[in-house]
Amino acid sequence: MAHKDDEQPTGSGAGPDETGPEENTSGPAPSGEQSETQDAGQTPDAEGLTIDDILGAEQTPEAAAEGASSDKEASLLIDLKRLQAEYANYRRRTEEQREREIERAKGEAVKGLLPVMDDLDRAAKHGDLVEGSPLSAIGDKVRAVAERLGVVSYGAVGDVFDPQQHEAIFQAPTPGVTETTILEVVEVGYRLGSVELRPAKVVVAVPA
Repeated sequence: MAHKDDEQPTGSGAGPDETGPEENTSGPAPSGEQSETQDAGQTPDAEGLTIDDILGAEQTPEAAAEGASSDKEASLLIDLKRLQAEYANYRRRTEEQREREIERAKGEAVKGLLPVMDDLDRAAKHGDLVEGSPLSAIGDKVRAVAERLGVVSYGAVGDVFDPQQHEAIFQAPTPGVTETTILEVVEVGYRLGSVELRPAKVVVAVPA
């Protein structure tokens, strides 16, 4: 008598071998193929975009406008710095010109005192300016005014002759002299700042 356990099923359903290949086609790609895809720069990011997709994407109008705005701001900043430098140079030149004009105005006013100062120098050489005398007191006041205005005298015996500052009225050949020097001061020179009020008139010693 045959047992039921020995009977083989004869159903019409497909066996495991018939469905296996179809299920494998929808599975994940082999690791070798995935590695080749990554090497080609196709690695997807968090949103499903690859690197090539990101690099090849067209720039949006908003991004283009933002870039143009940044370039315009940089250009305006450069122009502003250039204007600031030009204004600083203009102020410096204006101040220098103003100082020169003030010195010239003072110089014109002081020139009227130079003959008086020359007379005081002559009086001092002749011994007429006695200490404590009225004439000596007047001379001190005149010199004090000139000094407050910034007047400086120059030209002394023994100084090296400078044609830019000294006016040679006579040349005396002198033995032992190696360079032109002032031998005698006939008239003292004066300057006020950068303004030459009067050159010094001198007698110079020249090499014999």
